[in-house]
Amino acid sequence: MLTVAYEGTNYCGWQVQPNGRTIEAVLNEALTGLLGEPITVIGASRTDSGVHSLGNVAVFDTEARIEAEKISYALNQRLPEDIVIQDSKEVERDFHPRRCSSVKTYEYRILNRRFPLPMRRRDTYFYYRPLDVEKMRQAAGYLIGEHDFRSFCAPATAAVTTVRTVYALTVEKEGELITIRVSGSGFLYNMVRIIAGTLIQVGSGAKEPKEVEEMLTARDRSAAGPTAPAHGLTMIGIKFDF
Repeated sequence: MLTVAYEGTNYCGWQVQPNGRTIEAVLNEALTGLLGEPITVIGASRTDSGVHSLGNVAVFDTEARIEAEKISYALNQRLPEDIVIQDSKEVERDFHPRRCSSVKTYEYRILNRRFPLPMRRRDTYFYYRPLDVEKMRQAAGYLIGEHDFRSFCAPATAAVTTVRTVYALTVEKEGELITIRVSGSGFLYNMVRIIAGTLIQVGSGAKEPKEVEEMLTARDRSAAGPTAPAHGLTMIGIKFDF
């Protein structure tokens, strides 16, 4: 099992696709070269184009005799600077990161100031209008718990059910940086970015906190706010029950 950190700016998301470079494809290529056998990783979260990670998880099978703990060191020598393995370890053969109980945590970061800062252009969403953090917190409260999040996922979702559980959802401000942090059992396609876009609407005064409850009840994508840009989103990590 690999714990993978990456800056997603230069990638078309996690999953292998024919029209662009992806995190998964780079890992497959580097591991195949390192271990001398065809390797295909399985990722815990298929992050979108431009989304970052501090701790996504990938697993793979190998016949190589290299110690699992040493794979991270050897693999990092073959990876570009914007992908770094944080840890590697052996797990049970039947472990599958998308089929076991886990808690995933994401952060959406907003740079809320008059003008953008060049050094934060890749990992924060710049928003120049003042945001009312207290109203954003009130709105976030309606989203905690088990709900049908159909209004907060892309219409093209292939999920069997749109019911998900959000364990925690906080909004914190430090200086000019506002951080929306959400933990849950799993997330629908674009769900965290739509939550962020909706909370930004509330913070700007375009929506009232109470309206978020009505958005949930509507079970209609058009009822919720816009999908916030991908570059403000970072997967923080995943905790598994093992």
